[in-house]
Parts: sequence; structure tokens; C-alpha cells
Amino acid sequence: MKIALLGYGKMGKVIERIALERGHEIVLRKDEFNTYDGLSTADVAIDFSVPSAAVSNISASFNANVPVVSGTTGWLEHYDEMIALCNEKKGGFISSSNFSLGVNIFFGLNEYLAKIMKQFDSYKVSMEEIHHIHKLDAPSGTAISLAQGVIQNSNYANWTLDEAKANEIHIEAKRIGEVPGTHTVNYDSAIDSIEIKHTAHNREGFALGAVIAAEWLAGKQGIFSMKDVLNLQ
Repeated sequence: MKIALLGYGKMGKVIERIALERGHEIVLRKDEFNTYDGLSTADVAIDFSVPSAAVSNISASFNANVPVVSGTTGWLEHYDEMIALCNEKKGGFISSSNFSLGVNIFFGLNEYLAKIMKQFDSYKVSMEEIHHIHKLDAPSGTAISLAQGVIQNSNYANWTLDEAKANEIHIEAKRIGEVPGTHTVNYDSAIDSIEIKHTAHNREGFALGAVIAAEWLAGKQGIFSMKDVLNLQ
């Protein structure tokens, strides 16, 4: 399979190594200094860039009839535009805040726990996410996805980085050293606490999941998620 890498930073280089190990060919390594030359020859594009470049990368891929796996976060105010373009071009698209296999299992666990805790209003939910100092957006896309998972399965209405109101989930975002990513969901009461936590040890899990998603998406049309890729419905 021919892969275009849109974004060639640390994550892009790990994705490249894993893709090559799995027998794929890299036809484009796109960074801020080069063009999209070679994109149209790709079977799939993997976008791990920066928020300011994501929309251009995704648009260029759909316009070149190349399906896209995007792990960039911080650009979702343009999500509906990209969905419309994907549908217009009859493209294929997977956008996820986190492609790690473990995190996607964690998402399912988070939703299941939220359903259980909905009936116990003595517990207040909060979240903490820790990432490396180079991460541009806060809270992380993964933390937002976790909060949305709770909101969809509980009486909470919103998340906030500020002091939370009764129906809001407080997210504390920390930027420390080179931490790949740690996410914790807490349910606290006056009596006890319940905590679930996912800790990434390196970038390997994110990269492997993105390549697996690209393998699955190649040749498909439509809007999909990691639940589809991993059959977690």
C-alpha cells in the first residue's frame, strides 16, 4: 500500500517506520517546506500535522481522491466542512483524537462506567490529562473525547477548564516534559473515589493504530471511526 504522510514531525517519523516494517511504501513526506507532489499516487493519507495545517492537508487529499486518516487535534471547528467535502468527493475519512488501541478500549470502558455512575449523583466526575510541553492544544482531543463519552451517557452537559458548575466536567490539562499522554477519569464522593486511567509509555501505540486504520480505510468510502476499525460497536 502507498501512504502519504502529511506531517513529518516526531509522530510522522514513527508512523513511517511502522508502515515500512509492515511492508508499505511512503510516497510523500509532507512538511512545511515541500508541496503535495506525490499525494495523488497514494492509496491513503495519514495526517499527523498541526492544527493550522490539518484542514489544508485533509482538503488536498479529498481533492486528490485519496482517503484520509487524521490524528491531528485542535482543528475541529472545521470538522463539518471536511465531512461535507468528503461526501462531495465520495472520499473515505477517519478522524480520531487518539488512534492507540489501548485508548480506544479505554473510551469504551469510560462510556460503560458513565452509564453505571449516572444513577449515583453523590459522585462528581473530573478529568486530568498530562502531555509533553510541545503539544499545542489544551485540553487534549483525547480528554475532550472522554468528556463527550461521559456527557452522552450521563446528566452532564458540558466540560470546562475552569471551575466546574454542577452539570459540568472539569478537565485539568498539564504540560510536563516529554510525557506521551496520560488520561485519568475520576469519580469522587465524600466517602470514596473511583478512578480509571490510561498511560501511554511512548508514541508507538498511536502510530501503530494509525497505520492499522489506514490499512482498513484504503479503498473504502464514507465516514468511519476507530470503533469501526476495531469492531468495538
